[in-house]
Amino acid sequence: MMVRSVKQFSTPTFTKSILIIVGGYGSGKSEVAINLARHLSISQSDPVTIADLDIVNPYFRSREADEQLEALGITPLNPRGGYRYADLPIILPEIKGAIEQHKGKLVLDIGGDDVGARILSSLAESFEPDGYELLLVLNANRPFTRDVDSCLKLVREIEAASRLKFTGFISNTHLLTDTTAEIVLSGLKLAGRLREHTGLPVVFLSATDEVLEGIDPESLDVPVLKLNRFLLKPWERRKR
Repeated sequence: MMVRSVKQFSTPTFTKSILIIVGGYGSGKSEVAINLARHLSISQSDPVTIADLDIVNPYFRSREADEQLEALGITPLNPRGGYRYADLPIILPEIKGAIEQHKGKLVLDIGGDDVGARILSSLAESFEPDGYELLLVLNANRPFTRDVDSCLKLVREIEAASRLKFTGFISNTHLLTDTTAEIVLSGLKLAGRLREHTGLPVVFLSATDEVLEGIDPESLDVPVLKLNRFLLKPWERRKR
């Protein structure tokens, strides 16, 4: 009996210890950051830490998944108690220490405009020049990342505000539950055009298992991060 081999998506790997995930409202940035931390905790033996530094969008925050992340052996570095959901630029001393110590992998979830990126500028001196990845999450269905010119403008603004340089892009084009394989692949084309303009790589594409079922792994030239939904709307939580 002949067994047909199943093609698998390649998955992202990182040599640098600090992964800074930046994306605007609606990009899916926090979901990507959480799933990246989960992927790292499964795929390698180094300890994984995640910190939510998004002061722009209080609606969906990676800190909402703290308990789930801790169950996976991931350490969240977020304010506790009354400051847990405060819209304040709170930088715990532990975050600065984690940046400087380089123990395991550190995922930083950052607000995706020049205002949100300013919180990075206060930490810029703690980063070694070649010790981090600064990755912009692209959703081609959002107004500030819908074409190459708008993406380049956003890149310039964030770099100026953060005093750090981007090292790559994450293609995460979606329409929430209406996302299709065609939508994901269309967004990947935009990321590819941005790669041509900047010389920076598309580090990975991210999408749910349901959407990836409609994509041939051999048609992709980038790794894939499979997404599980951690951040749910209140009425979605009640259904579970």
